Amino acid sequence: MIKAWREIVTIPTYEIGKAEKNPIFLEKRVYQGSSGVVYPYPVIESIANEPTPHEWKVVFLENEYIKVMVMPELGGRIQMAYDKIKQRHFVYYNHVIKPALVGLTGPWISGGIEFNWPQHHRPSTYLPVDCDIVENEDGSVTVWVNEMERMFHQKGMAGFTLRPGCAYLEIQGRVSNRTSLPQTFLWWANPAVEVNDAYQSVFPPDVNAVFDHGKRAVSSFPIATGTYYKMDYSAGVDISNYKNIPVPTSYMAVNSKYDFEGGYENDTKGGMLHVASHHFSPGKKQWTWGNGDFGRAWDRNLTDMYEDKGFRPYIELMAGVYTENQPDFTWLMPYEEKQFTQYFMPYREIGIVKQANKDFVLNIEKTEGGVSFKVLATSEQTARVLVRKKSGEVYFDQTLTLSPETVFEQTVACPDVLLQDLQLSVNNLLWQAEPDDIRPIPDAAEAALSPQDTKTNDQLYLTGLHLEQYRHATWSALDYYEEALRRDPNDVRCLNQTGLWYLRRGRFDKAETCLRRAVKIWQKRNPNPYDGEALFNLALTLKYQGRADEAYGLFWKSTWNKAWADAGYFEAACISVSQQRYDDALDELNRSLIFNSCNHKARALKAAVLRLLGRQEEALAWIEDSLALDHFNYGCRYEKFLLTGDDTLKMLMRKSCENYEELALDYEQAGLHDEAMAIWKMAEEEGAVSPMTYYYMGSLEQAEKQPADYCFPNRLEAVVALERAKQQNPQGAKAPYYLGCLYYDKRQYDLAIDNWELSAKLNPLFPTVWRNLALARFNKQHKPDEAVAYMEKAFHLDETDARVFMELDQLYKRIQKPHAERLAFLQKYPQLIAQRDDLVLEEITLLNHLGRHEEAMKKLDAHQFHPWEGGEGKVSGQYQICRIELAKQALVRGEKEKATKLLEECLVFPSHLGEGKLYGAQDNDFLYFLGRYEEGTAGPTEPAAAMYYNDAKPDKIFYAALCYRKLGQEDKARGLFYKLVNYGKQHLFDHVTMDYFAVSLPDLLIWDGDLDQQNRIHCLYMLALGYYGLGDKTHAERYLKEVEREDINHFGAKTLRSLMNM
Repeated sequence: MIKAWREIVTIPTYEIGKAEKNPIFLEKRVYQGSSGVVYPYPVIESIANEPTPHEWKVVFLENEYIKVMVMPELGGRIQMAYDKIKQRHFVYYNHVIKPALVGLTGPWISGGIEFNWPQHHRPSTYLPVDCDIVENEDGSVTVWVNEMERMFHQKGMAGFTLRPGCAYLEIQGRVSNRTSLPQTFLWWANPAVEVNDAYQSVFPPDVNAVFDHGKRAVSSFPIATGTYYKMDYSAGVDISNYKNIPVPTSYMAVNSKYDFEGGYENDTKGGMLHVASHHFSPGKKQWTWGNGDFGRAWDRNLTDMYEDKGFRPYIELMAGVYTENQPDFTWLMPYEEKQFTQYFMPYREIGIVKQANKDFVLNIEKTEGGVSFKVLATSEQTARVLVRKKSGEVYFDQTLTLSPETVFEQTVACPDVLLQDLQLSVNNLLWQAEPDDIRPIPDAAEAALSPQDTKTNDQLYLTGLHLEQYRHATWSALDYYEEALRRDPNDVRCLNQTGLWYLRRGRFDKAETCLRRAVKIWQKRNPNPYDGEALFNLALTLKYQGRADEAYGLFWKSTWNKAWADAGYFEAACISVSQQRYDDALDELNRSLIFNSCNHKARALKAAVLRLLGRQEEALAWIEDSLALDHFNYGCRYEKFLLTGDDTLKMLMRKSCENYEELALDYEQAGLHDEAMAIWKMAEEEGAVSPMTYYYMGSLEQAEKQPADYCFPNRLEAVVALERAKQQNPQGAKAPYYLGCLYYDKRQYDLAIDNWELSAKLNPLFPTVWRNLALARFNKQHKPDEAVAYMEKAFHLDETDARVFMELDQLYKRIQKPHAERLAFLQKYPQLIAQRDDLVLEEITLLNHLGRHEEAMKKLDAHQFHPWEGGEGKVSGQYQICRIELAKQALVRGEKEKATKLLEECLVFPSHLGEGKLYGAQDNDFLYFLGRYEEGTAGPTEPAAAMYYNDAKPDKIFYAALCYRKLGQEDKARGLFYKLVNYGKQHLFDHVTMDYFAVSLPDLLIWDGDLDQQNRIHCLYMLALGYYGLGDKTHAERYLKEVEREDINHFGAKTLRSLMNM
């Protein structure tokens, strides 16, 4: 008997702060190797210090073997999965909700199984989703969760099913592109498992290598023998064992033909397994914070002490569907749906699994004179178990009744037979050893060439397509397409992609120019081209410009190619419905559904057309069939409401503005304006509206009255609605403001700036438009003085906005405003500082700059910091700076005991910093002043560019050299000083570009910086360090002054200056 029920459970929760009301444009943010843009989602930037009881709405699902808890209010994640046989949680159960600010939009929690889609991590991981319980005819029960995401307007569903007598959780995944444009997605199921020194990841036996993010690095597996994540594994280290990985590490399996991955507790003999066909689920990944101080800090950040287990560490064993890496996106064509099934199951006693499917889990190991094998079934069933030699000799052959409650174990004698000569089969599940051959380790990926250096148009086209597909954060596909068209203006592929690029961004005129040329070239010799995509895209462009009659014929023409038939027929049907040609529309919809029966928008529109034709019984039957395919087909549910009064859709849509908007715009797409208006009226009654609701409705006066907070339009329908609003109400200030936000997000900066300037002119008292214009003035138009004036105006129009306050201070920092002036400005608003950790840290940083280290230390030690993106290494950096500077002063005064205490504190990070110390972190300067010179020589000795917080620091190399000098090893010391000098000389004039494989660039999140200038300052600093170490004080002083002149915020220069003054 399967049970499923809704319940309210009280969980200690660290509450999140109020969402940021301003639009956040993180254009250059890199997240998990691809774009970290968050718009149109709001961002959360604060978390409570203490937990409070929180009542969460959850859904439980239980059979005789497994109990699961689903949390629809937190992205539809599985928070708990319990193995009733072994009486253990087979995924990590976090007993508190304790987010950290490391998610795409801010808060992210550990534990359970998170479903990351359409990118990693899921933008809505801390947002509610739709949910319902469905009892199936076969006795199973499914808990469905559903979401229409806001970035690309795709739809994702997960159905969590328990079946009678089955000891596994079945997950049915469905991902749909509800738009008329090609989109990309990935799906990573992200289970966490509790670990200790006995925990081992279980990857299939054919995995001999693993990749890092973006395949930028590779390691052998399971025995790593090189350098991976800056760790030296040259002695041969088994990185399948958690205890052996001291630093934060990701690795993803390369090319396995097996259908499972998991992990095993070698001490308690319990494990977790994921099973899915490798043909659609090739992704097999492990992530760990690392078994070290850094990782333990993250344990504290993400959970609280639990019983006698302390802060329980975990790792993630992720399973990728239609993806094998991060980033690794798959195309989803217009109106396409992809479906798949995954299984998660507990297992026990088996050991390190050698083979598995959803029915059986196997292991086999060599023993003296034979083999021992174990089999666990996930349901009670009869199975033939066979052990034989590949040549035919049988050692074991029995038909058994297996069940989840008993592990079948047998030892058979087969002397003088090698394991690789045997086969073990259980029904149709076969294991045989991998060949004992040397297999090559794949090469790491290479960065793309610049457009100018790319040799052929083929490669320009493919590179541009790749950048779009993988959502690259800093390199633009358009640069490659335009270079191709510069070389060959008739390159039809790049014309189509350029047109599509502009179409996605609402530049319909530019899109039409490119696409008309593409179609003309395609049809020059053949009116029936091989590929109909350009025809379809041109038709779309015309439709958005209100030229439906022109578009109609092109949509039909695109259907002459099978690849575009279903989308072309559907778009043609929408135009037919808008022109009240319902019989034509029904024919076109039927044609579309022949090619794509899972176009759920077409299914809903067919129900509407049948209703409009008066064929109500046929419509109701069609609706029921469609709802069996998609429980959350709100178009069909609305049609059912119109025909029967059944308003189930209101409950399912949970007063979500996004759900109502999607549904109403589906009707608008087909010209069914009355139905769309009725849905928006329903949304009004439900309180599920935004300003865009009224723009779509044409209620422009009402739209202007709505607060602008949290309204971040990004869809092409919004372009049309807002442009219409500008024409019909030219005095309205908000329509151009919203349109500016939309265009800025789509990187159409000229249109964004024009619209914001119009908005500011119409309403000069609106602070956010001035703040947005400041971003554009500084980052796009390179007018820092105007940017400062606009940011100051924005803040003084609303002096309660802590985000704008922080951004203004960061702008002051970027333009080198004196520290005393910045500190005085900050300290005028203590109530704003208290709202944000980054402002608290900036105040501390300024105190350190001004030499007020005691005050800095006191403030820092009194504050509980929460880790945030961009803060990596910064809190601990200020913690150490105030102490080492005070220690230097103490040493000058002869207070050695005080200095020693301060310096020793630098070597350990207290928990209130919110971060732990990375394994291998360089402490050369602290060790030098402590007189621990031998230890102080450790660490990297090769200078490098300082792009990331954990890169080798030149001052650490400098102090390593000083330690060598104290040890009497002057040659080694001078060698390191010369390395600093030589690096500075060699790279001083380098032109620096964004790293193609960048993972994070936190310092560029708000105000753009000059990478060449940063590199120049970095090299000058190395020259100052190197020359000072060599005793050339003249050159050291010269280069140090240049650093101080070009960057007053350079702490390395400050600490070197204090050393020179000792």
